[in-house]
Amino acid sequence: MTISHAPPGPTDLSAAPEKGPAPGSRTPPALEPIVPASVRRARLRSVPRWVRRTVGPLLLLALWQVFSATGVLHPDVLASPGTIARAGGDLIADGTLPAAMGVSLQRVAVGLVLGGVVGTVLALVSGLSRLGEDLVDANVQMLRTVPWVGLIPLFIIWLGIGETPKVALIALGVAFHLYLNVYAGIRGVDAQLIEAGESLGLNRWGLVRHVVLPGALPGAMTGLRYSLATAWLALVFGESINADAGIGFLMNQAREFFRTDVIVVCLVVYAFLGLTADVIVRTLERLLLQWRPAFTGQ
Repeated sequence: MTISHAPPGPTDLSAAPEKGPAPGSRTPPALEPIVPASVRRARLRSVPRWVRRTVGPLLLLALWQVFSATGVLHPDVLASPGTIARAGGDLIADGTLPAAMGVSLQRVAVGLVLGGVVGTVLALVSGLSRLGEDLVDANVQMLRTVPWVGLIPLFIIWLGIGETPKVALIALGVAFHLYLNVYAGIRGVDAQLIEAGESLGLNRWGLVRHVVLPGALPGAMTGLRYSLATAWLALVFGESINADAGIGFLMNQAREFFRTDVIVVCLVVYAFLGLTADVIVRTLERLLLQWRPAFTGQ
């Protein structure tokens, strides 16, 4: 018998039959591509921002309508969105709501101007001078701890029940917020900027105009936003003082007749006016503070 000692040749893999998975073995799962978090954020940012901001309120409104339609939310407790929309349309059609908005806006505007002037002047006196701080700051800090809503009875005794106590209440709330933020903005200016201005030959007025006031402007804008929110809050309390016109007057009338739809319409108007005022202040911030880099979120 002859035994062949020929060396084994290379294995022909192409000729080998393809083998399937062994019986009982598992097929490996398909791999899914990993999407980086930055890509997911980019996809979310591709959706218009106004769409993202309106999703939450629309869902809340739809849930409210469902609860009202199914009887979970009784109309005597809170009217449905459809009923509120019809009530608002009726108030606009007969001119009641525009007239009330005009009266309330006038009260807020006058109170905001008076309180803004008083608060800003006191903050400048206290922030720019140590003597002014000694004379002004302690008094303002003491008065601001007093609940300004609790001063309504005194305002009625001092000023009567006309427009004056309503405007004074708004001005008082506005003045405290502006004072605190403008004062903090002035005292928060970097001392090195003051030294740099002095080295450039700026006198005291030049330092105030070109260094201190621009540095305090961000704080003033923040104070203005707080002041506007306080002004609308003070308006609600102020219009409860024997008011015969305004949004608060409509709310008081609706309360007497258990008209929850009219009450909600007035609350929506308050919210809309406050949001509009905040948008105006944000626009002013973008225009006046273009020199200040700020983090806008990721």
